[in-house]
Amino acid sequence: MTPHASRRTVLIGGAATLALTGLPAAMPFARASESPDAASLLARWQGLLTGGPGLDPADPQIAAAVARIGRAGTSAAVGLDPGRTDGLWPDLTSTTVSNHVTTSFKRLATLATAWAVPGTPQHADAATADLLLRGVDWMLDHRYGPGVARFDNDWDWEIGCALALNDAAVLLHDVLGADRLARVTSAVRHYTPDPNLWRADRQIATGANRVWICTVVAVNAVLRDDADALARVRDALSDVEGAGANSVLAFNDDQTGTGEGFYSDGSFLQHYKHPYNGGYGKELLGNLSRLLHLLAATPWDVTDPDVANVRRWVTEGFDPLMARGDMLAPVCGREIARSSKQGHVSAQTVIEAVLRLLPGVPAAETDRFTALLKQWITEDTYRDFLAATDLASLVAAREVLGSGVPPRGRLVTHRQYPRMDKVAHHRPAFTFGVSAYSTRIYNYESIQNENLHGWHLSDGMTLLYDDDDLGHYSEDYWPTVDPKRLPGTTVLTGRPADAEGQRTTSTADWAGGTVLPGTTLGSYGMDLRAYGSSLRALKSWFCLDDVIVHMGSGVSADAGDAETIVENRKLRDPQAQLTVDGDRFDGSGELSGVRWLHLAGTGGYVFPRPTRVRALREERTATWREINLKYGTDTPVTRPYLTLWQEHGTAPSDAGYCWLQAPGASADRTRRLSLAPPVRPVATTASVHAVRRGADGLLAANFWAGGRAGELSADGPASVLVRPEGKTVTLAVSDPTQLRDRVTLDLALRGLTLARADTGVRAERTSAGTRVTVDTAGARGATFALTLTRS
Repeated sequence: MTPHASRRTVLIGGAATLALTGLPAAMPFARASESPDAASLLARWQGLLTGGPGLDPADPQIAAAVARIGRAGTSAAVGLDPGRTDGLWPDLTSTTVSNHVTTSFKRLATLATAWAVPGTPQHADAATADLLLRGVDWMLDHRYGPGVARFDNDWDWEIGCALALNDAAVLLHDVLGADRLARVTSAVRHYTPDPNLWRADRQIATGANRVWICTVVAVNAVLRDDADALARVRDALSDVEGAGANSVLAFNDDQTGTGEGFYSDGSFLQHYKHPYNGGYGKELLGNLSRLLHLLAATPWDVTDPDVANVRRWVTEGFDPLMARGDMLAPVCGREIARSSKQGHVSAQTVIEAVLRLLPGVPAAETDRFTALLKQWITEDTYRDFLAATDLASLVAAREVLGSGVPPRGRLVTHRQYPRMDKVAHHRPAFTFGVSAYSTRIYNYESIQNENLHGWHLSDGMTLLYDDDDLGHYSEDYWPTVDPKRLPGTTVLTGRPADAEGQRTTSTADWAGGTVLPGTTLGSYGMDLRAYGSSLRALKSWFCLDDVIVHMGSGVSADAGDAETIVENRKLRDPQAQLTVDGDRFDGSGELSGVRWLHLAGTGGYVFPRPTRVRALREERTATWREINLKYGTDTPVTRPYLTLWQEHGTAPSDAGYCWLQAPGASADRTRRLSLAPPVRPVATTASVHAVRRGADGLLAANFWAGGRAGELSADGPASVLVRPEGKTVTLAVSDPTQLRDRVTLDLALRGLTLARADTGVRAERTSAGTRVTVDTAGARGATFALTLTRS
């Protein structure tokens, strides 16, 4: 393969960012030193698919992985008959549903993997090879190629089919023959000729779609020995032809393209305004890691300095959005409605990608990423990564686990994502998430007949990832949970139509919050304006270490019955005890004057004022097809639930709510919290929500408009934390509307002097105390902090 000169004039002189790190030679993803000819690049891709040569068949974990591949191959071969006229498999005969074409190629690739991996029943079997070749011929004759008109979904033709057919061709390369190989590569090029463009109308490819397209073109180029095409792939990752407008490597904060991709705060958007780190984002990372491995140390190596951003994606855009092997559901898009994506599968994709990236991490950061991988792999006790991953990743993971680098340790942090209206609050024993939306972000995605009941996924949904129940959001949660009563949401009762309101932005700008740097203290809120009704509510979550305050006001609607959902928990134990003010409650019904609730295995809920709560204990039965017509099955599944909610009445006006959540707390601790609440409400009005923590005097406030809370006042919308600590007072502030040029705060505390402040923050003494001015123009909801000292 003869390299050609690069056309990337904007990147000329860029240093190779992915330097060798000296990892052990046994690492399957370590840089090869062979010359970059077609055969060596083909071998690299084969290694990704098969684990490469030199695997020890006597090793129990290797043997188990090989057995899995063999079983998958056996399953894929069931019903395969190239003599049929309507389809290779009896269940894949549609000529209107393009997924049938993709799935056919995926099954061929699965069987080809089994044929290529030593130790499987199919390995090097002549009859299996013949069956595969006849299957490829059938697909090229009847379903895929220049003589076949595409139908249904462009993704299948240009990405799904092409990826699987490429892999099958790489695995079968030595038995394909020149003519059949030419047919394969011509068919793929017919649909996917350009790494920059896709769809029948040749749109600019963006985000994960661009990386998928680049992967298709790159592997096709290897099969054809085309150096020019590999150069175009390298350039397309940086969008050289578009002057970088849709680079997948650059952060999108200041990009001029569609905005799809990663942002510097860790957010990832796809399909314009859908949060998607755990869906398209993980697929982008996974396929990019394969491409970087393929092109490493060749004339087509990616030398764009922005490739260093990939490491920040990992630490900012994935690590805080994972909870002991699970991806937070609010960033997984419509994938939550696929049964194949539950059970920590999404996190597995991320781990595999970072294992592939590890050899390219600069030496100074190798230990940090090794420790991170070690933590991810070992902390997930629900799903054994080593028993589920592919052979190449298995070998790489064992190298990581066998290293002397200790695991990173449990992530304890509070992270907010202003660019996608999401929150992840990590404590030593739990993770808590909030899902909101605004004028900037869509509410939920339901396309291709998927995720049909996602109506309230961003209406203030809260999710608790409890260390004692790592499979809570697996094992059929999403089809069986009541989608009209998702935890944390404020809703009108009634059932919308399937997919109603999907891909809708709110009419409200106020969604966001602030974080006190270096702590797990965060204030977050949203101005909820429900789709398709007059329902409105001001909603706040004050995440104060192990206690979360849920606060709402202004719950109003012209018609309909409104309610706020306290909890909706799938129970590991159907008989899990609910304790109400010290008494056991086993059934369903109305609970009056409640001061505290405790659900065994979940935690406690404390109501500062006696509150009427309704409880419903039920067995819920559903099918996956009810929420996903494309991939769902008709097999009924039943799961036990306990739902708790507050009713606001019919056509409420200015109703509200407030409770404290203590995840993991015992019944006795919950009782004690109710007797002496650690956090108390300061204000719950149309202007401001505020609470104060008794232990240190911390004040947390969300200002919906100008107003006052305790010693703090604001001139307009803002989210603020004020923490006194000895002789210092630390403030954190943001503009959740992302529209204000300046936020002004007055703190009625005298004798304070500015000690430290972020750029754009000023403080001055006034007759009443201290005035703080923050330049928030262009800050996109980011937090600003300052520290004051007492004189």
